[in-house]
Amino acid sequence: MARALRSFLSLSVLAFAANVQAGQASIAVAANFSAPMKQLAPLFEKATGHSLALSSGSTGKFYTQIKHGAPFDVLLAADEETPARLAREGDAVRTQTYAIGKLVLWSADSAKLDGSAAVLRSGAYNKLAVANARLAPYGAAAMQVLDKLGLSVQARGKFVTGENIGQTHQFVASGNADIGFVALSQVWQDGKLSGGSAWLVPTSFYTPIRQDAALLKRGEKNAAARALLEFLKTPQAQALIRSYGYDI
Repeated sequence: MARALRSFLSLSVLAFAANVQAGQASIAVAANFSAPMKQLAPLFEKATGHSLALSSGSTGKFYTQIKHGAPFDVLLAADEETPARLAREGDAVRTQTYAIGKLVLWSADSAKLDGSAAVLRSGAYNKLAVANARLAPYGAAAMQVLDKLGLSVQARGKFVTGENIGQTHQFVASGNADIGFVALSQVWQDGKLSGGSAWLVPTSFYTPIRQDAALLKRGEKNAAARALLEFLKTPQAQALIRSYGYDI
């Protein structure tokens, strides 16, 4: 009851603030968070009156675009390093963690994976999709897993590399790769796998994927941008984020 009351009060405060002066914010969203953000956006707009313009892509590319003056107000990154770097360099005014991501080895074939790394270890696959480790934190995590398993050299010849985790997921979903390392959020909803088969990689195999939001310099005085960061802390938003397999 108390938690529900806090959620109601948080949303009421956001709505009151929005009624004073509704606005719009431009949000750069890491590809792994695209699906939950598409569901969060209308909830945010209903609660606050503000509107959001969403762009999805790799965290690394967004960093480069921001440094070249791209008109984003908020970055929802796939790591904590990029927002911290933007803050150090004067391009962001504050940061906060909004989710902790998880890595999964996934196949669109429901019979391909048995919940373990057996197929990966045996090499019984044609192509392995991974995200570009230089641009995508989930790609860097995938490389850590392969190193942990001692399979980096064996697997490299079968790589299909995605520019971001969204493209990596598409490679597997389309059959261009029979297995791939993707974000759990892309194949998980409401507490279960949405399709195919998977191995949920133990979190001890890779550095925790803390995903931070950055309020960028351009959005410092944007009421919609500031309201979004507050909205992400509400129980309503956090419940939806958890439903995609993230930790908070």
